[in-house]
Amino acid sequence: MAAGTFSRLTSAVLQSGCKASGVLGLGNKRVCVAAMHGNIAGQSDPKQTSFIGKHFLTLRDFNKHDIEQLLWTAVDLKERIKMGGEIYQPLVGKAAALIFEKRSTRTRMSSETGFAALGGHPSFLTQNDIHLGVNESLRDTARVLSGFVDLIFARVYRHEDLITLTEEGSVPIVNGLSEIYHPLQSLADMLTLQEHYGSLSGLTLAWVGDGNNIIHSIMMAAPRLGINLKLATPKGYEIFPEVMADTVKFAKEANTEVFVTNDPMEACHNADIVVTDTWISMGQEEEKVERLKAFKGYQVTKKMTDVMVKDWTFLHCLPRKPEEVDDEVFYSKNSLVWPEAENRKWTVMAVLLSLLKDHTPSTPKPSF
Repeated sequence: MAAGTFSRLTSAVLQSGCKASGVLGLGNKRVCVAAMHGNIAGQSDPKQTSFIGKHFLTLRDFNKHDIEQLLWTAVDLKERIKMGGEIYQPLVGKAAALIFEKRSTRTRMSSETGFAALGGHPSFLTQNDIHLGVNESLRDTARVLSGFVDLIFARVYRHEDLITLTEEGSVPIVNGLSEIYHPLQSLADMLTLQEHYGSLSGLTLAWVGDGNNIIHSIMMAAPRLGINLKLATPKGYEIFPEVMADTVKFAKEANTEVFVTNDPMEACHNADIVVTDTWISMGQEEEKVERLKAFKGYQVTKKMTDVMVKDWTFLHCLPRKPEEVDDEVFYSKNSLVWPEAENRKWTVMAVLLSLLKDHTPSTPKPSF
């Protein structure tokens, strides 16, 4: 995972001997909460319910109430359309450009079928159809597409390209994935856990893997929804310090805990959920040998789940490779990967709908 607009190194965040009220441990170091003040995390009006015209680049820009509203909308759409068989098409007459610099099964199927199910017209654009910043400047592309569609959905290599789209376009921009964040996946994960457990508050989630866009996005949502985090990454592949700073702030506000280690077994101890992801993302193929060596001991196995709570669960955003998690865990009854994959559709539908039209769920609000 490339450094992008964030760096992995900072001297201001991690300090030895600093009181952190026990919210974060990193070996013998502590994150100093006193250093977390200022404009570190996005601020939103907790009463905000309308997202029309808003960009969706990271859950950092949404507060607890906002995230719950999006999840409630996803629950409502799933209940009415899938379970109730209702034809609900509030986006008739709306069009969306779906830009895919990086291929994906779940992201394409969820966004394309989801937008169409709501009555809209999605236009799928690959690198063969559109070259961001190559044949046409990104600035010009943003302005041209804004004249054709009501929303731009982009799955890109560089997060800064999404920012440029927001600055130069005149329609909502949705992050389908960047090297820093994958917020749609995080929403699907939260919905899957809510469906399984009935509530999120008080759960402990263990991350075993790379400090990448998937865990970055989980960290923007989980602490504020009452989930404690235990994060295990190999040395040299840690969470971005800026993301960690936001997470500590969110955890302090929500009275949840964040623990960081380089030991997967320590992270899994007494956890309810264990989550992992690919060790080698698209664009990192040249690092394969080095990464496989660095991630030795990070395969999720029964040995890890044995130290978790009895009714543990497992998540993976897919596609999965055997070195990341063995078959015994991946195909077990505790694995939630299939409903997790399906929930990509209902959560992306909730986001796309909410950015274009106000929606009032008719389904009772779930417990978070």
